[in-house]
Amino acid sequence: MPRTQRQPGEQTPPARRTPDVGPQRLAAPRTTVLRHVPGLAVCAVLAAAATGAGLVAPLVGAPVIGILIGTLWRVRLGISPVLLPGVARAKGFVLQLAVVLLGTQLSLTEIAQVGASSLPVMLGTLAACLGVAYLVGRRLRIGADLRTLIGVGTAICGASAIAAVSPVIKAKSNDIAYAVSTIFLFNVAAVLVFPPLGHALGMSQSDFGLFAGTAVNDTSSVVAAASSYGHEAADHAVVVKLVRSLMIIPICLALAALVRRREARTDPATAAGKVNPVRLVPWFLVGFLLTAAANTAGLLPQSTHAALAHTALFFITTALVGIGLSTDITELRRTGPRPVVLGLVLWATVAATSLLLQLAVG
Repeated sequence: MPRTQRQPGEQTPPARRTPDVGPQRLAAPRTTVLRHVPGLAVCAVLAAAATGAGLVAPLVGAPVIGILIGTLWRVRLGISPVLLPGVARAKGFVLQLAVVLLGTQLSLTEIAQVGASSLPVMLGTLAACLGVAYLVGRRLRIGADLRTLIGVGTAICGASAIAAVSPVIKAKSNDIAYAVSTIFLFNVAAVLVFPPLGHALGMSQSDFGLFAGTAVNDTSSVVAAASSYGHEAADHAVVVKLVRSLMIIPICLALAALVRRREARTDPATAAGKVNPVRLVPWFLVGFLLTAAANTAGLLPQSTHAALAHTALFFITTALVGIGLSTDITELRRTGPRPVVLGLVLWATVAATSLLLQLAVG
């Protein structure tokens, strides 16, 4: 039957919508992934440069150099909106993945062999540092997140602890940058001051190893300080440091519970609901425990340890480059020198507590 001609003034009926097809539906996730590529690529390239510089200046280390490079990029060149999704992914997911890889360097067997004799010193320094961080930080009117990061970084394992805690408390990039910088400053001081102090006090190799393992923050600085004292001191310090790193687990769990409690106070719907303990455990902390257990069970060959350690360090450096790219220098200037003062107080507190507890327990 021939089609009837449309009369003048008659409106054309709306076109029938074509339903979405499979490839069109897949385009959105693919686009979402691709938009992270530019920022991640920039962070990775800058992290590679920081890694090379870290080999030349191992006392400074690639993570600190990475955050400095990222911050300088932000100051001199700014940051394009195209880079923002990838930068956010670097300082989020990549940072969490680095924490998982850190577990590959831990052995539960080695931890058991350290013995109960070192636990009083480790737990005592941890409690003293966190307590002083809370009291002095509040006295100095330092924000809760920043004083938490500086306290945990000083008490446990420097940048690695800050990397683990930051996503749990949802810390801002500026607070992370300031905390890492403060920790680095007193790492350098510890490497320079602690070995002469140990000789002046007549400390044995094992005593100084315990001192360095409990009073110095980042692993690289622990090795640097203890190695200058002696090979036996370095071996003992590294094992103590590994045990000390495990304190990340209860700290993260406690902070996750506190964050949940704080959010419940501001959101009545959350407060009314039941708290699921499983949801308090960050996924990357579970990954950290699984990789440590796999290493203990011998599932990770010894030949892979160095590569995994370097990969974890590169991921941390990549994340810190992203944090540097997100850092607002104006805000850091507004914060002033108070966080550095807190870092100095905590550094002195941890060192004094470690020495006093060693003296007390013999």
